[in-house]
Amino acid sequence: MHNKKISDFIESSFAEYSDKILLADGFDKAFIGIGKNINGNPVAVYSIEKCINILVKQFEDEDDPKVDAVDFLESKVMGLDLGEFTPMFINTLA
Repeated sequence: MHNKKISDFIESSFAEYSDKILLADGFDKAFIGIGKNINGNPVAVYSIEKCINILVKQFEDEDDPKVDAVDFLESKVMGLDLGEFTPMFINTLA
């Protein structure tokens, strides 16, 4: 289950797409908003830096948690094509 605040935001701002917008499991704290993809569809947008920070905690027992976090994010999360509502991941200033 995703953060109720995120679900409420999507429902109130993008009601006609609320059942189509895909959210990345486990990355609620990295959610920064909704953007539009190349097709004009609204998609969930996540901060890459925040996603990495979340994953570093999960990989804390590994030899190099940050490298493992980046590898996992790039290959298992950002590398997925889930169709026209696939979430977007961006580098953020902060």
